Amino acid sequence: MDEKRKDGKESNSVPSEETTAAANGAQSEPLGFAHAAVKVKTFPQTPGVYLMKDIAGRVIYVGKAKNLRSRAGSYFLKAAAEDARTAGWIGDIADIDFMDCDSEVDALLMESRLIKDIQPKNNKELKDDKTFPYLMITTREDFPRVEVTREPKAKGVKLYGPFPSAGALRGAIQVLQRIFKFRTCSLDIAEADEQWKWFRPCLLASINQCTAPCNLRISKDEYRRDIKRLQTFLDGGKKRLLKEMRDEMMAASKQLDFERAAVLRDELKMLERLEERGELDTHAQPEVFYIDPKKGLAGLRKVLGLSETPRVIEGMDIAHLGGGETVASLVQFIDGLPFKPGYRRFKIKDVDGIDDFRSMYEVVSRRFRRLSDESEAFPDILLIDGGKGQLNSAMAAFRDQEITPPTVISLAKREEEIFRPGISEPLRLSKNSFALRLLQYVRDESHRFAQHYHHMLRNKSTFQR
Repeated sequence: MDEKRKDGKESNSVPSEETTAAANGAQSEPLGFAHAAVKVKTFPQTPGVYLMKDIAGRVIYVGKAKNLRSRAGSYFLKAAAEDARTAGWIGDIADIDFMDCDSEVDALLMESRLIKDIQPKNNKELKDDKTFPYLMITTREDFPRVEVTREPKAKGVKLYGPFPSAGALRGAIQVLQRIFKFRTCSLDIAEADEQWKWFRPCLLASINQCTAPCNLRISKDEYRRDIKRLQTFLDGGKKRLLKEMRDEMMAASKQLDFERAAVLRDELKMLERLEERGELDTHAQPEVFYIDPKKGLAGLRKVLGLSETPRVIEGMDIAHLGGGETVASLVQFIDGLPFKPGYRRFKIKDVDGIDDFRSMYEVVSRRFRRLSDESEAFPDILLIDGGKGQLNSAMAAFRDQEITPPTVISLAKREEEIFRPGISEPLRLSKNSFALRLLQYVRDESHRFAQHYHHMLRNKSTFQR
């Protein structure tokens, strides 16, 4: 299996003289740990799935990798024998094979299918006491939803999984959403209900990652066609899907429907170049088990007196060092989790020296002036890192720009107090409050992102001296 793919086609990888020699050495060795350790050095440095086998040839572990040789080879290092998660079973490895994949997303999906089919005994160990996550697509709605869940429904859904990593699964969903543009919200949208024509879509529509059925910008049939394509891909039918889309593109072109043909052309390019869409680590949302996003959002609705449960939160922070370059960060959270494609960085242009208040005024002005001018969606909540001063600066920016603000609050680090415009007394929540934990998560992420940008600029300045 390491020389041919599962479908019988030759692997694209061409082994070097060194790896060929290593492979020959592995073939001469009897099955065992040493044999597998030599054999793994022949693996390609491309995405794929690796399969660990015992002396009887049974698969005892399946894993995915963006670099097969590096990831699978790590199990034969001293650290793996000392790691509590692997020490108990790596001694059973007697052989190892691989299946190469076009991208890390393909590898994640293949890993899930193989684990479900083979059920290797060492893939059952969980990092915590939660169940494995699933990708769930609803089937009884006009516009089906796609979501990650640890509590899948028994009826009215199509399930994929389980997946070993919720973070990697969320990363894959964000990558695939750029292609298939499905919705991930929990709205109950009916095509026959014309009130949706006046609904304001969230920012995913603004950045072309959702076709906005909530605004009826797409018909039920067209949307379901996109969902069917997604399901074909998830079921492992990527080649068939590419052919169907090419045929449809040609047919649209012959019918002079050039707009539809152009959309299909762009989707085809993204699917064909899926390996270039970025590593899953770039898109993956961190697993923060002490935060319950849904409870956090529900809590914010209650404590802030909002008419609806918020979905989009943006956090802003300022970073500077010794009066040098001042920078700002903006992070976006959707449904209580980081949405990294929506992160932004700003260089403060109009402020000399250290002045957090004026810097916050500038970045809020620039951010929301652009959103307003381009008629893009505002977040449901804007969280400012700081106290009353930073909050007042942000509100002054909205006032001077003559822009109606969203819900704006600030979170002060010292006492973790929440300040609201026009209310002198801060809001103090329990340290164990889900709402406070979510706000802390947003605040800490905006601070981390601002500091990271500042260090990048400082290092660049140092190298240019």
